[in-house]
Amino acid sequence: MTGERPRAGRGPALILVLGLLGVSAWFALGLTPSDLTPRPGGWSLAGEFLSAGLRPALDYEGGRPPGGTSFIAQLGTALHRTVIFAAAAMGLALVSGLLLGVLASSTWWSADFWTGGSAGRRFLQRVVGPSVQAGTRVLIVLLRSIHELLWAVLFLAAFGLSTGSAVLALAIPYAGTLAKVFSEILDEAPRESGFALRAAGAGPGRVFLFGALPHALPDMAAYGFYRFECAVRSSAILGFFGYETLGYYLRSSFDDLHFREVWSYLYALIALVLILEAWSGALRRRFVA
Repeated sequence: MTGERPRAGRGPALILVLGLLGVSAWFALGLTPSDLTPRPGGWSLAGEFLSAGLRPALDYEGGRPPGGTSFIAQLGTALHRTVIFAAAAMGLALVSGLLLGVLASSTWWSADFWTGGSAGRRFLQRVVGPSVQAGTRVLIVLLRSIHELLWAVLFLAAFGLSTGSAVLALAIPYAGTLAKVFSEILDEAPRESGFALRAAGAGPGRVFLFGALPHALPDMAAYGFYRFECAVRSSAILGFFGYETLGYYLRSSFDDLHFREVWSYLYALIALVLILEAWSGALRRRFVA
């Protein structure tokens, strides 16, 4: 036996404990049903907003601004910039996340892969490896502990409203999240192929690249596609800070109570996410499955 099975009774007990914690938090915060009662005029405003969803705008509700483009052209530009911000951030995050994920994984520093060879290799695996792995894991925790919106606030205060600061605000926490998941996927991947290559005399680099990494790549790619969809949504939210993504125009329309325009932007974002989901699903079926 490799280990003891979890007891069946632990699941309901854990759910009960979580439920009690939730009820305790409710009372600790002093929440009451009256907190959900709309303020005066709230119901009519909510009804106006929801009814606008049946008639999304195809043109400006308040008239085209002087020198501005058409509403549809502006919508297309907002979508384009939203995707570009997300793609740039994910490019940085994927490269950084893969490197950090490898250094944080136990697979890369496995004694089974580094056994034999020169004294330098053994020194790297036994002495340098644990320190690098521990330091990398701490760095990963630091990167993903701060939300991208907080990074955006920090960079906005430090560098102003720049494209580079917006991309970094997304890339930093996404790199930490990707690194954590990539390292776990690598550690859970089968190692039999690597052992065969090691027995044939291959070095640690080749053992990892051709023995361990190919088994992990499908799951890593699937997770990378999912994070790109998340990056698109986060990129849209950056517009609320002044970056000209979809959220920038959505907020402007909402502030002006142009609810039909708001729904147009929301529907465009939903359509974009659905397209990305279909595209990533097709790629997963073709290259990953």
